Amino acid sequence: MERELGCDVLVIGGGVAGLTTAVVLAEGGVRVRLWTRDPVEGTTSAVAGGLWWPYRVEPVESARAWALRSLDVYEELAERPDTTGARMAEGVLGETALDDVGAWAAARLPGLRPATAGEYPGGSGVWARLPLIDMPAHLPYLRERFLAAGGVVEARTAADLAGTGAPVVVNCTGLGARELVPDPSVRPVRGQLVIVENPGVRTWTVSTGADGAPAYVLPQPGRLVLGGTAEEDAWSTEPDPAVADAIVRRCTALRPEIAGLRVLDHRVGLRPARDAVRLERAVLPDGTVLIHNYGHGGGGVTVAWGCAEEAAKLATG
Repeated sequence: MERELGCDVLVIGGGVAGLTTAVVLAEGGVRVRLWTRDPVEGTTSAVAGGLWWPYRVEPVESARAWALRSLDVYEELAERPDTTGARMAEGVLGETALDDVGAWAAARLPGLRPATAGEYPGGSGVWARLPLIDMPAHLPYLRERFLAAGGVVEARTAADLAGTGAPVVVNCTGLGARELVPDPSVRPVRGQLVIVENPGVRTWTVSTGADGAPAYVLPQPGRLVLGGTAEEDAWSTEPDPAVADAIVRRCTALRPEIAGLRVLDHRVGLRPARDAVRLERAVLPDGTVLIHNYGHGGGGVTVAWGCAEEAAKLATG
């Protein structure tokens, strides 16, 4: 039943989880408002590297199902990369053998094969063709798609999940859920990136070296995204010059052709980690139906569409 807010569902959170959920709902004929504290360009999602692959997201079986559904959508969106920011790109998952990938992905990604020594000199790797999402382009695309479906976006911060004036609220606040719910089990995993010019690199590389430090090179339009870090419970969003230098060294060891490239920017994002994604329905004391959709860790882009469709069913079922 509609309340005074003038919508059927209120989505809180303007990152990839919130926007995708809002799109699914609005395109399904639901009247939706979206509240976002930050413009889409200022969300954690805007900092994401954008490679489709489950990373630091639990539970594993659910995450794989959500990821496969999202893969279907990204493959479709990749037919219009200039509009959607999504494209299919080839690259290497380092320190990975073909048997490590698992049947869940192998059955859906028939092009998987062992990487050659020329493609990945550092050791064992798997060559794959995966969605690579340019998040600074994809997030505005989602926003415009939501608006075109009749949605309304408001720059507004939610102080409470109850009393919003909406009969149904979908909580996609990511790390903000720590205070808003409150849910102290949501914690930051800090990721730092270095953005450099792209001399013509077209393939991506992801690696975890012998020291366990992640390294990845992701080609995006007009730039290369170099990463990264995964610092547990680190809250600083200020780039650390020493960390940036280490990222560049690790990535140069992976891809020597990027040595000496001009640095364009430094970015930091705080992944909203949780022991398991919280995707569930509850009813608040005031009668508000509350759907939680947060805690996606480093896999928000990867599972976005699968989670959005499940959240939409909970919101309208």
